[in-house]
Amino acid sequence: MRNYSPERDFESVKRIWLECGWIKPNQGDLLELYLKGQHAWVTDIQSVAECLVIAADGDIQYMNEPLSMSCLTGVTTSHIARKQGIAGDMTARAIAEMASQGAAVCTLGMFEQGYYNRLGFGTGGYEHFIAFDPSQLKIMKKPRIPKRLTKDDAALMHKSRLNRKRGNGACNLFSQNITSAEFQFADNGFGLGYVDDNTGELTHHIGFSTKNYEYGPYNIRWMTYQNDEQFLELLGVVKSMEEQVRLVTVREPKGLQFQDFLEKPFSYGQITHKSVYEHQNRAVAYWQLRICNLAKCISAVHTNGEALNFNLHLYDPIEKYLDDSVEWHGISGNYTITLGKESAVESGIRDDLPTLTATVSAFSRLWLGAVPASGLRLTEKLDGPEELILRLDDVFRLPQPSPDWDF
Repeated sequence: MRNYSPERDFESVKRIWLECGWIKPNQGDLLELYLKGQHAWVTDIQSVAECLVIAADGDIQYMNEPLSMSCLTGVTTSHIARKQGIAGDMTARAIAEMASQGAAVCTLGMFEQGYYNRLGFGTGGYEHFIAFDPSQLKIMKKPRIPKRLTKDDAALMHKSRLNRKRGNGACNLFSQNITSAEFQFADNGFGLGYVDDNTGELTHHIGFSTKNYEYGPYNIRWMTYQNDEQFLELLGVVKSMEEQVRLVTVREPKGLQFQDFLEKPFSYGQITHKSVYEHQNRAVAYWQLRICNLAKCISAVHTNGEALNFNLHLYDPIEKYLDDSVEWHGISGNYTITLGKESAVESGIRDDLPTLTATVSAFSRLWLGAVPASGLRLTEKLDGPEELILRLDDVFRLPQPSPDWDF
């Protein structure tokens, strides 16, 4: 594995993405834009790059505290390099590199569950996608006239995304080029939003895409807002399309049941069943996360009540993919964990404490609040005394995590 060189490798990397179906033949300039500002590595076969791994700097919101994050935004292999173990080895080395640079966690979007678990990743929370007719929105307030947003407004849109209202698990990717490229990759992408007259800040907006301008379906690729009033105004913008657009799909904002904003969700679901404009509520967990720095992640945990102390026997499978050429080798080990108003990690175990045995995948999901300990012990490698499991269920009873940013 070596660092990606734009001058040497771009045409090869473009071919990889074409072979994967991630871009169209005329989108090479967007791929070039997307790569700028991210970390990228390639592996050669006969002196030609045939595998590419990309990682973006960012952060993740853990309750009220942001933590440093590296997001794997692309792991792609050409047709001739499949099933050689190259992608797995490269991904492990990329994670080690970003962990050495200070990333507390690493995230990615998965093509299928299981592949990245061998590198310590665990599946995050469910995302709910609601498809509805704008005429069904119960929004009475008339929105102001919004600003039309194009690719030239990428800087405004990116800053708006970074400054949006965030919940547990919400991620930010720092490179502006990511927002710019994603906006242009979308089918017929456009945006609508509101700029503060005094500051020039784009306070709230929606990024749309559609294959059919006339009737839709429209897809809300992202929606950013800083407070409830702004959110309701954006819903008013969507409702203003009701005379023409027959379907809009939105990711459900955390802390809400979007169904509450719809007039007759069940009736319209039955009427539109199996049509192009079918109303539906679809749930899917397509993103994963792993802890890279245990001390940083545990220090972000703040609980009320009596502190919980336990031993943690942690196994990190990524160590099998890393050799002495890298500084970081995963987080396998025996630890003493204290969870309280101030939480901490110490090396070693104590004989007087109960012991939790877990893989990094399972413990990362527990820590994030994706699945409780009592559920993880049925599906993951996580085990401990019943009393400890129940206490962990209480401590990590967190809002369901959501990145609120596709990757």
